[in-house]
Amino acid sequence: MTTRITLRRPDDWHLHLRDGAMLQTVLSYSAAQFGRAIVMPNLKTPVTTTALARAYRERIVAALPPGADFVPLMTVYLCDGTSADDLCRGFEDGVLTAAKLYPAGATTHSEHGVTSIAKVAPVLETMQAIGMPLLLHGESTDPAVDVFDREAVFIESTLRPLLRDFPALKVVLEHITTEEAADFVRADASGRLAATITPQHLMFNRNAIFTGGIRPHLYCLPVLKRERHRLALRRVATSGDARFFLGTDSAPHLRTLKETGCGCAGIFNAPVALQSYCTAFEEEGALDKLEAFASLNGPRFYGLAPNEASVTLERSSWEVPQDVELAAGGALHPFLGGSRLPWALRDAPVPEPVAA
Repeated sequence: MTTRITLRRPDDWHLHLRDGAMLQTVLSYSAAQFGRAIVMPNLKTPVTTTALARAYRERIVAALPPGADFVPLMTVYLCDGTSADDLCRGFEDGVLTAAKLYPAGATTHSEHGVTSIAKVAPVLETMQAIGMPLLLHGESTDPAVDVFDREAVFIESTLRPLLRDFPALKVVLEHITTEEAADFVRADASGRLAATITPQHLMFNRNAIFTGGIRPHLYCLPVLKRERHRLALRRVATSGDARFFLGTDSAPHLRTLKETGCGCAGIFNAPVALQSYCTAFEEEGALDKLEAFASLNGPRFYGLAPNEASVTLERSSWEVPQDVELAAGGALHPFLGGSRLPWALRDAPVPEPVAA
């Protein structure tokens, strides 16, 4: 039985760090596990320009724990009125790594998002010319579409024509949740399409949201899907296929905002991300494929060198604490809080329990 696994230091290719007191609390958990992270731009005041991205990066760097070796890779939030020139300058100056497209109304703070691909066509033309990746929240926002079908509909209604109309554009379909998405990415032979996969979508199907009552801390967007979709994600994640890589979509919300009449979508998995992925890969008999998924495939797609440093996971049953407390008040309930995992990340910070 494997008792220890050492990997090149992984990167998180989809991460929400928020801002202010929340950023100060959650950043250390990601910095302990990952060398770099693609930072999402959907703050309450979205990061829509290079100047805003530069300022946000400065706040992240200032909030890092002393001695932390972590590089935030910044993105810009596409709007119907995004300036192609500003985006191009930000990318060429090294401020921006990618641009994020949220269909307007698709998820948290997406109300300023893109209303149609036609509105951002000039920006996408510029992006494909300079080699800047487009990151997609791949869900249809048509109110007539069932919530469990939104990803599959988006692929046919938006993604397929987008890839046809912008044949050199690099695209990441983020946090995929369905067999349709897994199959679509696998069928693409262009080398310009990839996908990220979260730990929650590898570990749970939609039944978990309703087991013994409504489980708001398993509610995220895109929502968990049927078991056949979870199994399809496990197959591609553990296959070694370079088109699939790690993206936690860790998205913290205060416990009080999750446990309410209209709870927020998002799962705070940063404290247990690698431990969760390691558990899922071991269950599939694929620990030998974890490094490719976590540490190699993402840098290859983005044209970056893998990290030189390493991290070590050890077989050690440990209980995930129920809560993480914010210094400014309030608490976050981490993914799998109160349960036990068979793997622990050596030297990682462990959330301190909150007194009842």
